[in-house]
Amino acid sequence: MACSGAAAWLLGGPGTEARRARLLLAGGGPVGPPPWRRAFVRARGLGTEWWTVAVGAAVAVLGESPLPVLAGVLAVPALRRVRLAREARRARERRGDAVIALCGALAGEVRAGRQPGAALLRAERDCDGLGEAQPLVLAAARFGGDVPGALATAARQPGADGLLGLAACWRVAVDRGAGLAAGLDRLEGALRAERDQRADLRAQLAGARSTAVMLAGLPVLGLLLGTALGADPLHVVLHSAAGLGCLSVGGVLECAGLWWALRIVRGAEKA
Repeated sequence: MACSGAAAWLLGGPGTEARRARLLLAGGGPVGPPPWRRAFVRARGLGTEWWTVAVGAAVAVLGESPLPVLAGVLAVPALRRVRLAREARRARERRGDAVIALCGALAGEVRAGRQPGAALLRAERDCDGLGEAQPLVLAAARFGGDVPGALATAARQPGADGLLGLAACWRVAVDRGAGLAAGLDRLEGALRAERDQRADLRAQLAGARSTAVMLAGLPVLGLLLGTALGADPLHVVLHSAAGLGCLSVGGVLECAGLWWALRIVRGAEKA
């Protein structure tokens, strides 16, 4: 309850309404956020991995040892790699959704009676499925170039594998006179089914991933319980030879176990 009250106080800020009224009535112009909030936004923009340094500094003050700060600094590259991998996965998912939307929109335009080139130009306006290769593909569609080749080039982007199917449908429709709309409908259905299957698998593996992370946090809970009981575990761990040895061995085993568990989960996702 104390943390919730402090969060509400920080989000609202003391005297926010009065400050806005004074600035508005005095002609002070637009009201901006207070300096502490701007600093917090800038600190959050640096990346979540830098919070480990702040946590390490807090633990270093409590334990009267520089080792937590050093551990926080060493953890920054690993956490940055994890964050970048998560952002890349989200970008791939967004690109895949855009490709599915492009296939659906293109099928609708072709079914409405537009020529494939004009239909692609109009469909791409509504959904950014081509990504960085958009000028190349649209130029090929506008001036009668090699659209399947341009689509195959665009498919090299992460998450844009579905454009290979679009290139195949385009080539079959142009060379053999097959129905492009029917092929696009089947391609869209296949891509949606694949996306739903990945989402379902990720949902099933979320429990295993959460269990691994929760088990990894149990040593921290043990330290908190020891502190609550008055045993002063931070002093024992950070200021004695036996404590430093236990901390080193435990840290190595902790990282190895977490890496192994998450590796099993990632292997299941890839399979």
